[in-house]
Amino acid sequence: MFRLATPFAVALAAPMLVSAAPVAELAQVQTHLQSVSTMTATFAQTDRNGRTLTGTMTLKRPGKIRFQYEKGVPQLIVADGSSLYFIDYQVRQVERWPIGNSPLAVLLNPKRDITQFARLMPSRSADVISVEVHDPKHPEYGRITMIFQKNASAPGGLMLEGWVALDSQNNRTSIRLSNQRFNAPVADGTFRWNDPRRNGGSKR
Repeated sequence: MFRLATPFAVALAAPMLVSAAPVAELAQVQTHLQSVSTMTATFAQTDRNGRTLTGTMTLKRPGKIRFQYEKGVPQLIVADGSSLYFIDYQVRQVERWPIGNSPLAVLLNPKRDITQFARLMPSRSADVISVEVHDPKHPEYGRITMIFQKNASAPGGLMLEGWVALDSQNNRTSIRLSNQRFNAPVADGTFRWNDPRRNGGSKR
């Protein structure tokens, strides 16, 4: 059974502490996002049914991310700079969304001013910053709550510990990150993928 460890669990538990300086903390989150050009991490993804999958996340800003699931899981999520794809190799289906329509857009576009559409959420710990992001004009895009741990050695003084995403049907997916590494070279080819709809599985 997957258990959320602190500070992630602390941030998602019944919140008690409200920051006295939300503007400053949102600015710190913005600084962190703008300070990270690439990121790799191990992830554990838990869906609304409690099923947990693990794998490796690779991020390259602007606009690129890849969730490579553990061996035996015939799925892939990847953004190539313009679109976000969910690929199911078992049934040979591909779903596509514009990046801007995904809650992950805040992680993929460092130029977006999050203070315009984000709010600081309460937390039990002063060392945790929890930020909820959603577009009130487009509730169908869902929302994402990002969990940061204050860490002087990380870019902008913050470490992204994970996030919780809610889609327009209130289906909840949580991502817990570990082994985070920042700003190492990542080739653009990392975000290419084999299209199961094409003969021979040609790459995109």
